[in-house]
Amino acid sequence: MTWTHHSLLDVDSLSREEMELLLDQAGHMEELLDRPIKKVPALRGKMVVNIFFEPSTRTRVSFELAEKLLGADAVNWSAAGSSTKKGETLRDTAWTLEAMGADAVVIRHGMPGAPWYLKSKLKRASVFNAGDGAHAHPTQALLDVYTLRKRLGSLDGRRVTIIGDVLHSRVVRSNVQAFTTLGASVVLSGPRTLMPREVEALPATYEPDPHRAVEGSDAVYLLRIQKERAEQGLFPSEDEYHRRYGADRELLARAKEGAFVMHPGPMNRGVEIASVLADGPESLILEQVRSGVAVRMALLYLCLGGGSGS
Repeated sequence: MTWTHHSLLDVDSLSREEMELLLDQAGHMEELLDRPIKKVPALRGKMVVNIFFEPSTRTRVSFELAEKLLGADAVNWSAAGSSTKKGETLRDTAWTLEAMGADAVVIRHGMPGAPWYLKSKLKRASVFNAGDGAHAHPTQALLDVYTLRKRLGSLDGRRVTIIGDVLHSRVVRSNVQAFTTLGASVVLSGPRTLMPREVEALPATYEPDPHRAVEGSDAVYLLRIQKERAEQGLFPSEDEYHRRYGADRELLARAKEGAFVMHPGPMNRGVEIASVLADGPESLILEQVRSGVAVRMALLYLCLGGGSGS
């Protein structure tokens, strides 16, 4: 099939066939990471600007690596040191970037919908959503399904349990969409105070008891618990959260034999996940990090170099 996307704002814009095409391309890109010389000139002459209004390590660095390995010129625009601190609007920032010749902009922003707004103001440049508020994180979802699909072969009929702070997570909404698009069923679990009111509207099942939620699951996915939520009274304490909802050997024993453990990072060890699982043979956490480079390489290649269409 032909790839027709020049931007990626969320995974709901991708059909199953398009998602599988991107994941297959990511497999080819991952092969490059094992070569002595990893760089290829696929995007030589392209300029990609990374603009992060919120802190990031994995997403920012893996996008930058992906850009450089494909031969693009990567420019890191620091929001903290830019004219946005002087009151420049996102619209004017967008026009400035495009006037400088940017072919694509990777943006992380605390405001839900910011990437869509940016895209509406740019005449030519592609836009890649690296996380907007508590709304979406499409490339995280893609690297997650890529990682699990590689281990399981197919996600059809598989079961994934996601436990944690669904209410404030930008990861979970994109992940539910991506996993279900590829044929998996998703169960959400965690304190009711950390669930959105409309949780039943998501294409997933809500089970408040994590021990029941993980039964029959092929993967247990832990979301980072933001420690300030305890101060807000959304759960009693970090120790209490770990006792009731944290992933340890006892919880994983309720899942399907051979189930995998996943986490988007950064982890709070001893809160949402015990170190024995984070560092154990079931853990795919470092594989997820590696997958992030391959998936973002595939996305950039298809949208800026290897795809066609409008």
